[in-house]
Amino acid sequence: MRKLALFLFLAVAATAQMKAPDAEQFVGAPAGAPLTGDTLDRRTHEVASLLRCPVCQGLSIADSPSEMAVNMKGQVRELLSRGFTEEQILAYFERSYGQFVLLKPKFRGVNSLVWTLPLLALVIGAMLVVMKLRKLEQPPAPVAAAEDDYTARVRDLVNK
Repeated sequence: MRKLALFLFLAVAATAQMKAPDAEQFVGAPAGAPLTGDTLDRRTHEVASLLRCPVCQGLSIADSPSEMAVNMKGQVRELLSRGFTEEQILAYFERSYGQFVLLKPKFRGVNSLVWTLPLLALVIGAMLVVMKLRKLEQPPAPVAAAEDDYTARVRDLVNK
């Protein structure tokens, strides 16, 4: 029992000392100038409006009232105050949450298919409509004049 209690105590102590990974590990050293004051507030709102709230899914973190969005916005503010650029911050959040977190996703991979396949379907549909209209405009091909005995007999009966 003592060993279990000691193990649990050490596990709790170890997790309490662990921190979230720093952005420098993922995107390198800050490439911009640290911001303060009104400029920091304005840039925080601008960058936060480019990130999707993982909880609300329809709002940016700048507009979302959820606790997660408030924490993410605070993280954006802290990164801007340390001198990280907008590109670095977006890359950091993309690496942390995936491409879903970007409100304007990059045009690559599956996202490129999402944009190109509907356009391709429209082009193919338009081509099919044009081909069908051209086919309808052509006069029908003449029917072969070869008659069988039954048709000839019916014509004779009708004409009499």
